[in-house]
Amino acid sequence: GGQSLRGKKRHPTIGDRVTIYAGASILGGETVIGHDAVIGSNAFITSSVAAGAKVSIKNQELTIKGGEGHDDITGNIPDVEATDREVDSNWFYII
Repeated sequence: GGQSLRGKKRHPTIGDRVTIYAGASILGGETVIGHDAVIGSNAFITSSVAAGAKVSIKNQELTIKGGEGHDDITGNIPDVEATDREVDSNWFYII
């Protein structure tokens, strides 16, 4: 089955000075991450990102299913408040 991928580009193109944080997944041979982009942790990218863009995850949902004596639990992970750092308004690209 792997022979059908022979000769096809399978990995994304990453531009210069791109920062990719832990847990991020960037998929696809046609996907291009432009120069100076920042990809936040746990982002799942399947399409191209413009140069200089900042990608982050907002309002993840936590789901726990099963386990002995426990009901299913679904809830939102609370937002983290800014403490000693400034909030950067350039983080506009939400996946």
